[in-house]
Amino acid sequence: MVDVLVYVLAAVAFFALIMVSIGLHEVGHLVPAKLFGVKVTQFFTGFGRTLWSTRRGETEYGVKAIPLGGFVRMVGMFPPARDGSVRSSSSGIVQSLADSAREAEHEDITPADDGRLFYQKPVWQKVVVMAAGPVMNLLLAFLILLAVTGLHGVLRPQLVVSAVSECVLTAQEAQQRACTAADPPTPAAAMGLREGDRLVSFNGVPLRDWDQMSGLIRANRDRSAIVVVERDGVEQTLPSTSTVVNGVADQWNPSRTVEAGFLGVSPTYEQVRGGPVTVLADMGDMTVRSLHALARFPVNVWYTAVNLVTGVDRDRNGPISIVGASRVAGEIATTPVLTPGEKVATWFTLLGSVNLFVAIFNFVPLLPLDGGHIAGALWEGLRRGLARLLGRRDPGHVDTARLLPVAYVVGGFIAVSGVVLILADLIDPIRLLG
Repeated sequence: MVDVLVYVLAAVAFFALIMVSIGLHEVGHLVPAKLFGVKVTQFFTGFGRTLWSTRRGETEYGVKAIPLGGFVRMVGMFPPARDGSVRSSSSGIVQSLADSAREAEHEDITPADDGRLFYQKPVWQKVVVMAAGPVMNLLLAFLILLAVTGLHGVLRPQLVVSAVSECVLTAQEAQQRACTAADPPTPAAAMGLREGDRLVSFNGVPLRDWDQMSGLIRANRDRSAIVVVERDGVEQTLPSTSTVVNGVADQWNPSRTVEAGFLGVSPTYEQVRGGPVTVLADMGDMTVRSLHALARFPVNVWYTAVNLVTGVDRDRNGPISIVGASRVAGEIATTPVLTPGEKVATWFTLLGSVNLFVAIFNFVPLLPLDGGHIAGALWEGLRRGLARLLGRRDPGHVDTARLLPVAYVVGGFIAVSGVVLILADLIDPIRLLG
């Protein structure tokens, strides 16, 4: 009963802090918008029916019923047509959508707002306003991860051998069965690597960390391998052998198996503390992995939906929703595998990771995401700058309203993906620690 209560409290607290993070994301937009004089009429966390609101000056602040996001409504996001009108004479679908959006905005625009509309602001101010939201999440991720890394430390692989595999098995086979007499010995076993050996060099390359060692082994494929180790305080070169090509987990997509060099050795792990430089390096690595995950996101959502319908086991490395992340947070808080300190550190690491992903996702250069507005502003600045350079007529503002069909498609995909992942997280949740 106590575990259930702790699980629920940890999950709810995590969900609440993510909502706070999203609220701060919107504050990131609000503050520079106000500083630059943009007319802001609404600041809300959540969507749907309004639960509470209050007005301060020209801005209504409040909370809505569905706690899955938030928004800042800045007036004048879409510029008028080239002739200065709100509605064009064109009857095309794209133009009609753009004109409808302009008309809806025009209802909140008065002559006194001239110069305060978002599209009228300099390019650099528009970029700052739109980038400040995801930058806020980057800052939150950095501070959270810095606290974890500096106060508790992070488990990192070391160049000391913890185990030597007896035989060559693919990553999938290793999860399903043990070695048999028919399986060939691993190169590590053949060259006499032992538990406790410190790896010094690989094929003459001095080793600085395990990630470098792993990359060298993978790239070596089935070529000769000369390994120098430190054993009992003395360096020695082990008998030369060759690594073998084997099915190993893809470093960017652990669910996928790729052919690469294989040695058959595992590292020890140590709790290592670090400062800002270490955290920035970790965030860089996490960013690359997140970008790979984003590239696979549409396909992974599709397979998640298919597996949900067909009853196939879910990919534990697949995407999850905020509901799934909250369930993982509850799992972290109640698992017997971790000490209390490790639970707190892992819980906050997850919170920092989600903030980092929110930032990266919002920088995707597609409307309605912040990155789409940033891309539009930068394109406007480039066009107008080139026109000045070439002595041509000012091309004017970029009509982002004409990109609304893209925004509707992307927004619809995000909404459908959210529903699919939430259902999957409720029906067939990913259990990372079980």
